[in-house]
Amino acid sequence: MLYLNSILDQLAEPGNVNISVPEFFNFGFDVVDTWAAEENMAAFVSVNRTATAIEYHSFAELSHASNRFANALQTLGAEKGACAIVILRRVPAWYEVVIGCIKAGVVAMPGTNLLTAKDIEYRINHSAASLAIVSSEHVSKIESIRARCPSLRHLILVGDKQHGWIDYANACAQESEVCERETMPVSRSDDMMMAYFTSGTTSWPKMVPRNHGYALAHAVTGKFWMDLQKNDIHWTLSDTGWAKAAYGMLFPQWLIGATIVLYDGDPKFDPDIHLRLIDKLGVTTFCAPPTVYRLFAQMDLSGYRLDSLRHSMSAGEPLNPEAIRAWKEVTSTFVHD
Repeated sequence: MLYLNSILDQLAEPGNVNISVPEFFNFGFDVVDTWAAEENMAAFVSVNRTATAIEYHSFAELSHASNRFANALQTLGAEKGACAIVILRRVPAWYEVVIGCIKAGVVAMPGTNLLTAKDIEYRINHSAASLAIVSSEHVSKIESIRARCPSLRHLILVGDKQHGWIDYANACAQESEVCERETMPVSRSDDMMMAYFTSGTTSWPKMVPRNHGYALAHAVTGKFWMDLQKNDIHWTLSDTGWAKAAYGMLFPQWLIGATIVLYDGDPKFDPDIHLRLIDKLGVTTFCAPPTVYRLFAQMDLSGYRLDSLRHSMSAGEPLNPEAIRAWKEVTSTFVHD
């Protein structure tokens, strides 16, 4: 906790910020497990598609669940630096898998839920991925390209059971919720931690590696763009496969100690549910793509309570001034675009 507190103290100082990156850093052990040991804090709140089931998940619960998965990866023989393509919806298992991979030294490669079989094949072969961790809607895609992916060794399914696939829940249930850092590969700050792929607008998608220090660098994102505070309820609208999920739904928020909203919404955007959830969950900091703000600007928002908001953001293409003004009139927050 001393190291994490030192980072937060540096951010509180006026003037230029100079975060000293240690030689060894692991977000799972140094941040998630630190909060889990110190306080009974909510790491995230998961909401089902119809917004009828809301469940708060503590850092302690996430620590135990990610430990089980990290141990499961060790049992499978996954070595440090092994790549795993991860395609999951906005469900608790996404956090458990990503943090478990970080602890085990496995390079998680989040992919959007819109990826085709061809997209997945390219990413697996380009990275020589040995693991695929997906939900049931992606099983047939993996099966159709598996013979053309010689590096792929382990198929892990979150959700339903499928012949030839490792059942995620069962694999984790067989492992200990205790994970000693000394039993896992050493994580240097400059070791590869995650990898994303660009959208492939021009030519093939490019693999973009991120080291462990990348997670720590997002303290600046959380403090100076998102204006996060320890007791905030933060909500970023993003698919888990975009890099926006890394800075909007993971690293900056937990470095500061904020709670993240994880809403497994329908691919067809429902503005009413989103606006009502802001009030129901007491969302204080909110980040949405410009298309969402433009949609809100066309609605009558007088029937929604949005007074819990104190800071709003947008990322993507530029947001037009009219939408910014409309949102400010209703919420008194300026959209930091």
